[in-house]
Amino acid sequence: MRNRNGWLIGIVLLIAFSLWVDLSKNIVIYNPFSDTPLVERDVNIKLGLDLRGGLQALLEADVPADTVVSVEELTNAKNILQNRANALGVSEIVMQTAGDRRIVAEFPGVTNPEEVVATLKQTALLEFVDMGSTPVAAGTAINTDFGITAPAATTDTGETIYHTVMTGAGLQTASVSRSSSGEYQIAFSLKGDATDLFGEYTTTHTNQYLAIVLDKQVISAPVIQSPITSGEGVITGNFTPEEAQTLAVQLRSGALPIPIKVVQSRTVGATLGEESIRKSTQAGIIGMVVVILFMAFNYRMPGIIADLALVCYAIFTLMLFKLIPVTLTLPGIAGFILSVGMAVDANVLIFERLKEELRAGRNLRQAIDLAWSRAWSSIRDSNTSTLITCAILFIFGNTFGASMVKGFSVTLALGVVVSLFTAIIVTRTFLHTVLDRIKFTEHPSWFGL
Repeated sequence: MRNRNGWLIGIVLLIAFSLWVDLSKNIVIYNPFSDTPLVERDVNIKLGLDLRGGLQALLEADVPADTVVSVEELTNAKNILQNRANALGVSEIVMQTAGDRRIVAEFPGVTNPEEVVATLKQTALLEFVDMGSTPVAAGTAINTDFGITAPAATTDTGETIYHTVMTGAGLQTASVSRSSSGEYQIAFSLKGDATDLFGEYTTTHTNQYLAIVLDKQVISAPVIQSPITSGEGVITGNFTPEEAQTLAVQLRSGALPIPIKVVQSRTVGATLGEESIRKSTQAGIIGMVVVILFMAFNYRMPGIIADLALVCYAIFTLMLFKLIPVTLTLPGIAGFILSVGMAVDANVLIFERLKEELRAGRNLRQAIDLAWSRAWSSIRDSNTSTLITCAILFIFGNTFGASMVKGFSVTLALGVVVSLFTAIIVTRTFLHTVLDRIKFTEHPSWFGL
């Protein structure tokens, strides 16, 4: 009895916490000893591309068809592209490799798709180039010896080739800052080996020009006024706030291991998504009401208790969606609605066994425990098979870039796990709490008998 009361208290606390999360848009837990929040979390429901609208792009390795693109190269390119998009403030991104040379990218809520695509495609090859005593204006295109195995002094057309002292691979961090005069600049720090190289070079080339070159185009060409041995410096160039932020993103993300081209891009409107959300919500409510009425009519008192557990199931599941967070797509909502029906599967098995035990003359407490224990193997096997199917769907969706399939599998799997919890713990605890003091022989109609 003490153990049962402990479960009941735990369930009530979990319901209270879940309702708090479900009804909140932002969770803040403050430190009792200071004004600094211990936890601050945005718990708005995340909507996918098909519900929110935005940009969908199909990216492909821009290499000859007979060139082999390794899994590592494609994965690294995807991670770099995702980091760039995240740093630009594009949230809830879904980016997956598809096949051996393509990446499917979805950007819900994007209003400037051209800027996002342009930023993703840039290679962001940063070079610190020795210009000697030759000044050069920002925006000038130059040739460097980076990547040339046998560098020459000039190109075939007679253009001068400048020496690359160091590339952006030596950068540790890069962030936007402002100078004392209020101009935007890029503050950077170097890695250990690069610090030594840069310190040695600037020591021997004081009062000479060092061009900072991005994709063979000069963005700044300051004079080395003193040796830079600390491994920290700034890049200036009359940047706007947007230009400075974009450049910092490119430098932090590094160069792509393989060139990428946009094969296809399309903008998805949000009008269809709003209609889908409305109809899906209606379908979910109708489905929940029908299930609740069925359980109450068919199983009477136990069915009403199961309906309470079903409401708990919906509260718990929504809480998990918001905390994980799960990006909801239309198939994902379908998975959730499907799991509502599956949530009462276990209860149906238990209550049918309960009727059999009551007919066999068991008292109510014995009948509840026996019904649960004898139905458990069927509940376990059916839900395990569903979880295995969800895992297969998730792997399939992840391999072929089918985010909708992944969304369906994730929401369905979460629904199955939560439904197991509500059936095994919540429903059983509620049944004992309410029914242990009722004499079945006095109220057989309360149990559909």
